[in-house]
Amino acid sequence: MKTIRTFFILLLISGFFINCKQAAPSETTTATEVKEDPLPSWNEGATKNAIMAFVNKVTDPSSIDFVEIKDRIATFDNDGNLWSEQPIYFQLEFALDRIKETADQHPEWSSKQPFKGVLEDDMDEVLKTGMHGLMELVMASHSGMTAEEFDAIVTNWLSTAKHPRFNQPYNELIYQPMLELLDYLRANDFQTFIVSGGGIEFMRAWATEAYNIPSNQIVGSSIKTKFEYNDGKAVIRRLPEIDFVDDNVGKPVGIHKHIGKKPIFASGNSDGDLQMLQYTDSNEKLSFQLYLHHTDADREWAYDRDSHIGKLDKGLDEANEKGWTVINMKNDWKVIYPFQLIKN
Repeated sequence: MKTIRTFFILLLISGFFINCKQAAPSETTTATEVKEDPLPSWNEGATKNAIMAFVNKVTDPSSIDFVEIKDRIATFDNDGNLWSEQPIYFQLEFALDRIKETADQHPEWSSKQPFKGVLEDDMDEVLKTGMHGLMELVMASHSGMTAEEFDAIVTNWLSTAKHPRFNQPYNELIYQPMLELLDYLRANDFQTFIVSGGGIEFMRAWATEAYNIPSNQIVGSSIKTKFEYNDGKAVIRRLPEIDFVDDNVGKPVGIHKHIGKKPIFASGNSDGDLQMLQYTDSNEKLSFQLYLHHTDADREWAYDRDSHIGKLDKGLDEANEKGWTVINMKNDWKVIYPFQLIKN
């Protein structure tokens, strides 16, 4: 449903390090150097081969496709691409929990929609309030506090909230194969950026630790803020007003504003990422466009063209038309989440 995706966009406004070094040659190995597999959670096949072939080309000084280190920019969507996004976007779950947590401070919510619907776990009633009601939820759950207070609220939520299907903290539902891909690119002197419709401050509260991506390399949607200086204390306060939506056509704009260079590698999973991949495809240098197709209903979820979350329709058509690489989650990944490595 478009309403949920639009709600999510507005809402978003408001240590597995793989050794990619060459292994020491054994006593019987002289001329040939043995390398460890930099992507051990990926099955052998066309997808893995395409990724590694691209990296080899752009990092080989003798290749006509060689790209200097300063231009090795890789951008990744977050929701549904670096971590799961079903059955609802995780930041949306955070907002709903936040409304419930603060309801005792707002007795009027018990009889006022959409808050009443949230408190009664009735999403149908919540959605009936339309965009105006959804915006009320966004602003009530994401504004009014300082940046530091918001960071603490998100951190606390992640330490206690559990996903209903896996009974794991939400920040444990990150993709092990993508962690390896991030490390592989960085080992080959790429700068890795998150470019997501998710809220920039929501992601900065946990994504640096999860993905080893510095907070200044996280690009996302935002609400407006203001500077306050009282009694010698300087703070940034979050305001109930939209600033920037980093989704769809907003992603190339966000890349231009925050990074200042076209990526040569871009990865996403939905139509909301299509413009980012198109922007990367327009780079005069050799570039790589990667779509993650959710095809594994047993280990994660299977969805694409008709999904109300992470819809992949136009993007899938364009990927097939232009020969972009598409990850088939079921076939290409040996394992989904890091916590599953313990069982394998």
